[in-house]
Amino acid sequence: MKIAIPIEEKSYNSDISNALGRAPYFLIYSTVTKEYEFLDNRAVLEQGGAGIRVAQVIADNGVKSVITKRCGENAEKLFRKSEVFVYEAKDGNAEQNIAYLVGNKLSLLNEYHSNFHSINDM
Repeated sequence: MKIAIPIEEKSYNSDISNALGRAPYFLIYSTVTKEYEFLDNRAVLEQGGAGIRVAQVIADNGVKSVITKRCGENAEKLFRKSEVFVYEAKDGNAEQNIAYLVGNKLSLLNEYHSNFHSINDM
């Protein structure tokens, strides 16, 4: 299974970004091969719709689980259609949250925000 996590730095130990669509990078981790890669978020500076653009890129990369602190309603709808589960990140870095997910210690995210928000709202 592939997992995607919005992160602040290109590091396996990076802090998780506060919002999915505005994260500078994404960590894509395979639970099968234990390998990971980083994707630059090209939608980070978009005026609107960054979350749904990011959701499409994540789904297109074969990801089946996302770990995040926040997610918008439009991105969540695309994830649902693509059969991607969205989990709520716990305190800790990306590596720790991957271990939480693999150990079944994360809950599905149950609150999704609506409307456009600015980078300053994060």
